[in-house]
Amino acid sequence: MKTIGLGQCWEDMPVGFEFKTVGRTITETDLVNFVGNTGMVEVLFTDTLYARQHAPGGGRIVPAALLFSIAEGLTIQATLQGTGLAFIQMELEVKGPSFAGDTIHVEVEVLESRPSSKDPHRGLVRTRNQIVNQKGETVIIYSPLRLMVGKALRKSHWEP
Repeated sequence: MKTIGLGQCWEDMPVGFEFKTVGRTITETDLVNFVGNTGMVEVLFTDTLYARQHAPGGGRIVPAALLFSIAEGLTIQATLQGTGLAFIQMELEVKGPSFAGDTIHVEVEVLESRPSSKDPHRGLVRTRNQIVNQKGETVIIYSPLRLMVGKALRKSHWEP
């Protein structure tokens, strides 16, 4: 029986391949736990009165690092489970604020997909990931380069 939710091999992600992840709402609990775990105790994230007076839109603003982390979780669940080997490099641009209560998803386009020069059974895949909120606004764009398993190495401990 095939296990559902396993990742794509690099060969299954040609240039131009696009997909969208499921959505996820950023909760107040997400914000509190992230700030506490990382030490990002910036008043913009921890003081509701300050945020009401100074944050864009006056809401509970969410750190871009939290949004990126959740977006990576959505992306890994969609394509990298059991096939991602390394996160090598990325560019990131924050386009606008996000708030507790926003629901995001990630829209992904493959920009580069090629065998690794060191091992042709592994490949490098670069994507353009747009984090989009419930209003259809792109709030972050990032372009990671990842090392991924190829079909020849796609034996998993889930398969007999």
